[in-house]
Amino acid sequence: MPNDDDRAEDLLDLAYPDWVAEMKRRGEAHGFYEPLGQRHHAHFLEAEGDTLLVTFETFPGIRALSDTGLPLGQALAETEGWSHLALVSSQDTWFRESRVYGFFDQLNDDGFFDEFDRILFYGAGSCGYAACAFSVAAPGARVLALHPQATLDPRMTEWDDRFALKRRTSFTNRYGYAPDMLDAATRATILYDPREPLDAMHSALFARRNVQRFRMPSMGGALQGDIVAMGFHGDLVRAAMQDTLDTPSFARMLRARRGYGGYLRRLLARLEQDERTFLVKLLCRNVSGRMRAPRFRRRLQAIEAAEAARASRPTPAASAED
Repeated sequence: MPNDDDRAEDLLDLAYPDWVAEMKRRGEAHGFYEPLGQRHHAHFLEAEGDTLLVTFETFPGIRALSDTGLPLGQALAETEGWSHLALVSSQDTWFRESRVYGFFDQLNDDGFFDEFDRILFYGAGSCGYAACAFSVAAPGARVLALHPQATLDPRMTEWDDRFALKRRTSFTNRYGYAPDMLDAATRATILYDPREPLDAMHSALFARRNVQRFRMPSMGGALQGDIVAMGFHGDLVRAAMQDTLDTPSFARMLRARRGYGGYLRRLLARLEQDERTFLVKLLCRNVSGRMRAPRFRRRLQAIEAAEAARASRPTPAASAED
């Protein structure tokens, strides 16, 4: 695994080609590096032990969420003493590339995955799709995917209009339909916001005997960033790796949203949109009582002022008696 000098280096300012060159240097020094065309590469950092974390990530996602510019999975793998295989794309590609297919074929031929007793595939969004789809290369692996797409084949998901430019990309050849690729997994966990209709519809396509789906209402369509911000990303991945991620443990982690402004603001907006003023009042009272939250305090004051004004207004019967 990388030494302290490697970890100390900040990669956030590097352009994509320079960043890839640095990943190549680290991979060749501590494992291996494999270019996979112009838009993808893989690098492997080896550690002692029998546990492997496989992450699918995009360069923009790493730049946005990583404090150091390293793949998100690398810091956790180093902390836990796991080996780490990172598949990285220059943008959202869903990893639909023949060189990527060939890479996983070669890993199988070499018996790479046989060297590990415990394997977790992880990704979010387009990378969540890839984590599910390529997990078939390691039967018995575990999978953790945040709001993944099942496929972008317009004959199956014509209702998803978010990725129109990808409709010519083939999702019907090898490693294609992600839900089917999970059949060999020990367990797969799908996280999604049921109030995001398209994410919820994709999630429904993953319903399988070995798939558990956890709802994250009012968290939106960028769960990875929110989970990182709430501080339980590492706990989530560790639990999925150790096969201890269940409904009670996930519920305990999700309690972190009670102090997370992004979730609270989305919840407030939803209640306002639904015109549920009483619930808005309860939410604002709870939040402003626990946190410094000017928006919630002002909204509570406005509701209470409106209630006081209505209470002081004379009733029609009282006016008639006067």
